[in-house]
Amino acid sequence: MSTAETAADVQTSVASLSKEDLLRDYRLGWESRQASLAGRKEVFMGKAKFGIFGDGKEVPQLAMARAFRAGDWRSGYYRDQTFMFAIGELTLQQYFAQLYAHPDVEAEPSTAGRAMNGHFGTRHLDEDGNFKNLAQSKNSSADISPTGGQMPRLVGLAYASKLYRQNPELHQFSQFSVNGNEVAFGTIGNASTSEGMFFEAINAAGVLQIPMLVSVWDDHYGISVPAEYQTTKQNISEILKGFQREGEGQEGFEIFRVKGWDYAGLIDTYQRAAEVCRTQHVPVLIHVQEVTQPQGHSTSGSHERYKSKDRLSWEEEHDCLRKMREWLLQEGHASPEELDQIENEAKETVKVARAAAWNSFFNPIKQERDEVVQLLNKLVAETGRENSLHELVETLEHNSAPIRADLVRTVRRALRQVRSQRSASRRDLQNWLEQALAENADRYNSYLFSQSEESVGNIEEVKAQFDANAPQVDAREVLQACFDANFQRDPRIFAIGEDVGRIGDVNQAFAGLQEKFGELRVTDTGIRECTIVGQGIGAAMRGLRPITEIQYLDYLLYAIQILSDDVAPLQYRTKGGQKAPLIVRTRGHRLEGIWHSGSPIQMILGSIRGMHLCVPRNMIQAAGFYNTLLRSDEPAIVIECLNGYRLKERIPSNVGEFTLPLGRPETLKKGEDVTIVTYGSMCRIVQDAAKQLEEVGINVEIIDVQTLLPFDVDHIIADSLQRTNRVLFADEDVPGGATAYMMQQVLDEQQAYRFLDSQPRCLSAQAHRPPYGSDGDYFSKPNAEDVFDAVYEIMQEADPKRFPAIY
Repeated sequence: MSTAETAADVQTSVASLSKEDLLRDYRLGWESRQASLAGRKEVFMGKAKFGIFGDGKEVPQLAMARAFRAGDWRSGYYRDQTFMFAIGELTLQQYFAQLYAHPDVEAEPSTAGRAMNGHFGTRHLDEDGNFKNLAQSKNSSADISPTGGQMPRLVGLAYASKLYRQNPELHQFSQFSVNGNEVAFGTIGNASTSEGMFFEAINAAGVLQIPMLVSVWDDHYGISVPAEYQTTKQNISEILKGFQREGEGQEGFEIFRVKGWDYAGLIDTYQRAAEVCRTQHVPVLIHVQEVTQPQGHSTSGSHERYKSKDRLSWEEEHDCLRKMREWLLQEGHASPEELDQIENEAKETVKVARAAAWNSFFNPIKQERDEVVQLLNKLVAETGRENSLHELVETLEHNSAPIRADLVRTVRRALRQVRSQRSASRRDLQNWLEQALAENADRYNSYLFSQSEESVGNIEEVKAQFDANAPQVDAREVLQACFDANFQRDPRIFAIGEDVGRIGDVNQAFAGLQEKFGELRVTDTGIRECTIVGQGIGAAMRGLRPITEIQYLDYLLYAIQILSDDVAPLQYRTKGGQKAPLIVRTRGHRLEGIWHSGSPIQMILGSIRGMHLCVPRNMIQAAGFYNTLLRSDEPAIVIECLNGYRLKERIPSNVGEFTLPLGRPETLKKGEDVTIVTYGSMCRIVQDAAKQLEEVGINVEIIDVQTLLPFDVDHIIADSLQRTNRVLFADEDVPGGATAYMMQQVLDEQQAYRFLDSQPRCLSAQAHRPPYGSDGDYFSKPNAEDVFDAVYEIMQEADPKRFPAIY
């Protein structure tokens, strides 16, 4: 058994730790410290771009690791290297590989070089993209940089344990949980507890009563800003005292305080805290005080600039490893010579690991450089030295620390210079470039979406079927029947959100489902959009299938950061190592007023690449998307039409089984004069305008894109433009928003500009949000008359005699 594994696997109090256990922890602490010191030097030597390290936090993280068991989860931030070493999920060589941005998942399994150092995660998926047995592994969700951003996900990781324990239908999924015994460990710096996400997560955990254990590493600063500017009373546990439960069996938190340099106190505190959390499902906060940060915040600057001499002196005296050494000597667990030897060996161990990581990273690049130089020299021999080609070769050859961008940049510039020549050497260089671009696409651009058999593109399409006598019902009943069928099909599915439970959501699509399936599966939440989404992210990472509701699209702003920074890039930033198939259900477009008529599609499109965006025009289409998504393993947002729930639709006889493919538009009306591209509630507006246009002899083709991400993968819209030669893009977003996106996709990506005989047009809402009332809607968002006029103007330009000016 390795040092790291043994250190983490022992569940005990400090009194029963053997001398070997204690010295093993001390060794790990010093190896981590030396890794931090060496990492800073590597940045200053130019071998890495940036460094942020966990020095000063070694001892509390060793204690936390001893309370961490197989099946548990971590949701932390970028100073938890010692913890990752201690649970056996990070080696020193992997640590330096991340510092160097080694783009190889074997060398750097956390992120394959995609995230800067200090961003840790374990690989939850096998090579086929399927979940491993997570109940038997020690799990770390993938870190993100935004401070406090790990907290919403932490709520979900802990909430999953509650569901696995309390819902008997989930006990069969033993690869994800053992009776909900897993604790979700969160870590955060003291300054980041000022973030709203922290307070929202703490409150949510207290309400939910979930096994969430939060460690606050309190080193008194947030970069250069001291605690007096950060926290009321400069003490987060003091101001959270109201969350302390009054006794066993009561709701609330258990709150512990412990010094970051007190090894014995830390060991005992974490054991007691984790036991309460694990057995009673009570959330816990451990305020780890008097932590130091020996090298300051990061390699961006020195902490001597903002810390007083007294503070620096105090930090040196209270360094946790120094204090641990004092304790070991005082208690007679080791001699000074033994500890000196450990410290010296730690330095040598780190040196060896650092060198191995650098050679593993850099030697392949040098080999590629040598290959390129050889190819270029052949080209120089053929073309002579009349051009500057030889200068490019010499520059590359004498570059002592090339990166792959240097190689590709040089080759591309070299090929420019011989673009009019034809030779074997030029073809060889072109072949090298083609292969290099493909390899680097895999290194740096792959895995934005799932590559598994459950990816959206692999879900078989099943057409909706309708009984001949199927009645027309309120459209919300289609969704209700869809959710009902899916909840019966898969016990992992649950829905949470404001008003989702008892009243069945504000538009009644979940009406009666809480009574039928129970409160654990259809659940009301407080008004807390950020942690509603976070609750879903964490649960999805643990094998469940959450539907998280944001009541109105306008309120997605509360959650857009966590969607953008956490779930959307999850597959990408782990290079296929983690996934969270979360569905965010919301409703928007037309209704009433500034905050209930939202259509901020441009904001969403720019924020959530890595998620899908479905914009169905009615509830049958929405149900088809839900059926597809609930069978796939990719995250998505579904925006239902807010004014469509009372419209009449028929319920498909296979309402829980039919599926809609993503990225395939539907042609709602054939025509030959102008193609109108739209989606959502605008479809009905455009259909109304089309009838008016027919009265003056204009026959439009209407295409509902249905999903904006992905967008028209089969280029159906380009095919339409090839027939009509004219196009209008229409939606309810601001000018230059989603209409500009659709235009770029069609004219640029699909190259449909070739088919145009008239200027392409966009019709959007006004730049402001719509005022309250029907007139506010009419004069702020596109209406049928606006669509009529825009199309008429296109046709007037083409045939002014037939279509004279109206106004």
